Amino acid sequence: MAAMAAAQINYHIMGYFPITPSTEVAQFLDQMKARGEHDIKLIAADGEHGSAGICYGAAVAGARVFNATSANGFMYMLEQLPVQSGTRFPMVMNLATRSVSGPLDIRGDHSDLYFGLNIGWVILTARTPQAVYDMNIMALKIAEHSDVRLPVIVAYDGFFTSHQKRKVQHFTDRKIVQQFVGERKTDYPTAIDPTKPVTIGAHMLGDDLINNHYQQSNALYNAYDVYKKVAEEYEAISGRKYNVLDTYMMEDAEVALFLLNSAAETAKDAVDTLRAKGIKAGVISPNIIRPFPTADIRNALKNVKALLVGERADSYGANGPNLTHEIKSALQDDKDNKTIVLSRVFGLGGKDFFDEEALQMFQLAIDAMEKGYAEKPFDYFGVVPGDPKSKLKPVIEPMHGSAFKSGLIEVTPDPKTNKVNVKVPPLRQLTDKPKRLGSGHGACPGCGIFPGLELFFKGIEGDVVTLFHTGCGYVVSTGYPYTSHKQTMIHNLFQNGPATLSGTVEAFYEMRRRGEVEFADDVTFVMITGDGGMDIGMGSAIGTANRNHKLIILEYDNEGYMNTGSQMSYSTPLGHMTSTTNVGKNQKGKAFHHKDTAQIMAATNIPYVFTGTEAFPQDLVKKAAKAQWYAQNEGMAYGKILITCPLNWKSEDRFGATIMEAAVNCNFFPLYEVERGETTITYNPEEKKSKVELTEWLKYMGKTKHLLKEENAEMLREFEQEIERRWQRLKSKHENPYL
Repeated sequence: MAAMAAAQINYHIMGYFPITPSTEVAQFLDQMKARGEHDIKLIAADGEHGSAGICYGAAVAGARVFNATSANGFMYMLEQLPVQSGTRFPMVMNLATRSVSGPLDIRGDHSDLYFGLNIGWVILTARTPQAVYDMNIMALKIAEHSDVRLPVIVAYDGFFTSHQKRKVQHFTDRKIVQQFVGERKTDYPTAIDPTKPVTIGAHMLGDDLINNHYQQSNALYNAYDVYKKVAEEYEAISGRKYNVLDTYMMEDAEVALFLLNSAAETAKDAVDTLRAKGIKAGVISPNIIRPFPTADIRNALKNVKALLVGERADSYGANGPNLTHEIKSALQDDKDNKTIVLSRVFGLGGKDFFDEEALQMFQLAIDAMEKGYAEKPFDYFGVVPGDPKSKLKPVIEPMHGSAFKSGLIEVTPDPKTNKVNVKVPPLRQLTDKPKRLGSGHGACPGCGIFPGLELFFKGIEGDVVTLFHTGCGYVVSTGYPYTSHKQTMIHNLFQNGPATLSGTVEAFYEMRRRGEVEFADDVTFVMITGDGGMDIGMGSAIGTANRNHKLIILEYDNEGYMNTGSQMSYSTPLGHMTSTTNVGKNQKGKAFHHKDTAQIMAATNIPYVFTGTEAFPQDLVKKAAKAQWYAQNEGMAYGKILITCPLNWKSEDRFGATIMEAAVNCNFFPLYEVERGETTITYNPEEKKSKVELTEWLKYMGKTKHLLKEENAEMLREFEQEIERRWQRLKSKHENPYL
């Protein structure tokens, strides 16, 4: 419904980055774009910080701008958001609310929303899919109003609302929506007209800044009246009314719950149950929380004896979350109000909320009403103490040190060539070496991540400390209270994994230098990245490389953001279909070429860079051993391994090795290493007489079958030419050590 509203409005620009559960807004819009249903320019950013920058840049040009995000994505763009409100450029952003890490939880609460309370944006809250559609249409009109001119968030509960299936009324004629929203506003300065130059965002000193913020504050308060006016106008064309407060049975209520979004709908059933027993209960839920509807809340609570404020987030250490304090502040100004206010944090991380629990909340309010005071004003609701008898015991004995040393791999520096020589035994001799990950993980059938990682780890001797950033490899191998990792594993977010592990490495060595800890010289630090992590995490990776920490970054390349549903990543090749590069009459898959992360990392001048794949196992094991030597002796090593994703590549499980081998033999994924700045091709299909056409690789994958059709011959030719260009450059580097 959010996507439908955006398509009907026909925004100019959407800058976006996929994050569950908001991802599907962009996916639906891309499907619509492929069918020719709107003209929105969809720009896939390298991360949410970038998406916010794209949106701001478009907004300062005067364009109509749209975005959608959740949780840590919202946090990552957070520093950009006050810039947009502080310079007064409107846009609309959907926030499918979700728990903020850590620990990671992808389901819905309001911990992300609460970080948005102080960024100067108008915030609308939608309880139902119907409200999501309607408020997305109202939001742009509010944002562009001359008395407001601020960006607007439409917030709704992740999964509870975002993925709810309901019948929804909508306008079948987009012209009605566009007439309601009106023409794009042009009555404020923008960067679009070179004949009217402007300077946007000049720095200010305090005397000017306080005036700027005063005007911004007034504009946000103005949004209250503008919201009411827009809501009335929308009711006139839709028949659907959105008051500032959604109240249920509040006319004579003596006890009430204050709840945001979907939980309020559940609580209405509890009200019906209590009313049948003669208890005067009611529910309050705001449709707008910025500006906060102080006067409306005072009025709604004038006869209420006890109110319980339920919030899906906490303000740690403040004896109650944010909205609790704002309600108390509102009541403080009404000297005649004697409402007892209780506060409960509930439903974190998507914990379900049922009408039975709403009844329990009501009972707390009833108890306070009868006693005349709140015995416990603030608490958590739904906490269950752990049972020591149920403590889990390790299934696998901890493995370390000699358990992972085969003694069969020889790595020796060669002073003559200035390179490292590696000898590995026949692979069957390494099969006795235990796996680093236990069985029982939740990867899809045919997933190439763990065979690829395990083969790489066959070349690593001794203990490892690994960091997995968010992605399929992390999600399917750690689900509290279980783990598939036999040795220490750390998790951090996409954008900061390399920096995090660099801190771990330096802490290990510094504490050992001080004599505070002991560990063997052959401990290896490995960061596992993939699922597009070298897009959003590229800056952190380059910074880590420039500092040359003693660690390995290993990228598994499945050519997309698979953990969020197969969206395009910058490593997705030209023309390949993903859920955000759909194929239709108006577009033919991804519109630009894939990013060559191995070459980017080689340009940072780290000691060792390599590519590899499970289809050439001896080559990969050798390179793993070499990477370990460099990480232990000289500095950072980086490896990129191609792995299959049958689910999203739309390929058969049995063709995994065949697909990877074909990718190498058609020169799409060449096998090489860059050692101390010198490039060596480690497998040349032309010399091996195994060179195949690009189509031999593409034919195995459903995501590329459209490229084999005659109407896409030109795109296929462009793809072939780019692969050949990169291959010839690589051969030139192989032949000339100075390149």
